[in-house]
Amino acid sequence: MGIFSRMGDIINSNLNSMIEKAENPEKITRLIIQEMEDTLVEVRTSAARNIAETKELGRKADQYDARAKEWADKAELALTKGREDLARGAVQAKQQSEQMSEVVRKEIEILKDAVAKADSDLEKLQAKLNEAKAKHKALMMRGSTATNQIKMRKVMTTNKVDDALQRYERMERKVDELEAHVEAFDLGNGQSLESQFAALEADDAVEAELASLKKSLGKTVGKTAKPAKKVAANK
Repeated sequence: MGIFSRMGDIINSNLNSMIEKAENPEKITRLIIQEMEDTLVEVRTSAARNIAETKELGRKADQYDARAKEWADKAELALTKGREDLARGAVQAKQQSEQMSEVVRKEIEILKDAVAKADSDLEKLQAKLNEAKAKHKALMMRGSTATNQIKMRKVMTTNKVDDALQRYERMERKVDELEAHVEAFDLGNGQSLESQFAALEADDAVEAELASLKKSLGKTVGKTAKPAKKVAANK
């Protein structure tokens, strides 16, 4: 048995109240949507039958109207021929056809009213269905958010994040130790690439200063040697 027993129950229902009172709001919303969709199908099917029957009855009413006209013509013909008895029977048949046409057209009006009512109810029901789907979507999103928050809380409360960070720090320390060992191998066991370049730069500085010193000494020696040669010439 569905949540709603009649069309009016759906249209007049308070979805908020139903969902709030439900132990499982998501489940009750799904059931409401299913019930509304089933009702929409039933109402549309019924309306389609009424529309088809209205067209069929319209054709019958037209047929009764046509018969009434035919009997009217026959009544006139009988009177022109002096057959009042036949004319009387034709008039009676004409009246019966007119009565049947009137009955059928009243049925048509009833069916048209039913179709119009169904159209109005379908519009209201569709609005309720849209509302229920929107609420269901909102509940799904809220439920998903709450579930994710619960998972996050569990992760944070179980110290998994802290453990992971501590493991990362331990790995970082191990890498630092390995790099330290590599640097230690360079001590006393050959020069590192940086130290070799530094030595080259130092050698260049030494050679430059030595060359400058030699040049300076050369000039000094030259100056002291010239007076010695003049004394020898005088002898």
